[in-house]
Amino acid sequence: MKQLKEYTIPFVGLKQELHQFEYQIENTFFEHFEYDEFNASAVKVDLEFNKKTTMLELEFKATGTVNVNCDLTNEPFDLPIENDLFLVVKFGDEYNNENEELLILSHGEYEVNVQQYIYELIVLAMPSKRVHPGVENGTLESEILEKLEELSPKEKTKTSDDEETDPRWDKLKNLLNDK
Repeated sequence: MKQLKEYTIPFVGLKQELHQFEYQIENTFFEHFEYDEFNASAVKVDLEFNKKTTMLELEFKATGTVNVNCDLTNEPFDLPIENDLFLVVKFGDEYNNENEELLILSHGEYEVNVQQYIYELIVLAMPSKRVHPGVENGTLESEILEKLEELSPKEKTKTSDDEETDPRWDKLKNLLNDK
């Protein structure tokens, strides 16, 4: 994957102090990763880059919204996103990014690219089930919700064993008795 220049931080010329970086993330960023789950995105990522003598400390904070489709109704809605990540960058003999909180750059490196960390920060902030807020509070009117309500079982009947059964099963039982 090609690295985007605007997410590369050349740390060699920076003083040993705290530096601030800000990124506005939109859908063009996710197109680079071939990630198409978002209809639209407006996420602001603040990066506090603390350069020390032997290591770098990066603290990412992402806030904003992404427009996604509801898993139940397929209606688009804006989902608020909020997440943070703390990353330590140290220097060693060879590049190693196996640990999610520690990045080891080889000696002689003069820049670090943060695009992968920003991507993971936003994508991992997504809930596993995306439900439209109108579904949760009952204000959303949708054809899909109306159809789900229409097809849901309406009444329960009692059998002789005092068990509640679904009336659809009772109709199937009648098929066995009609022989």
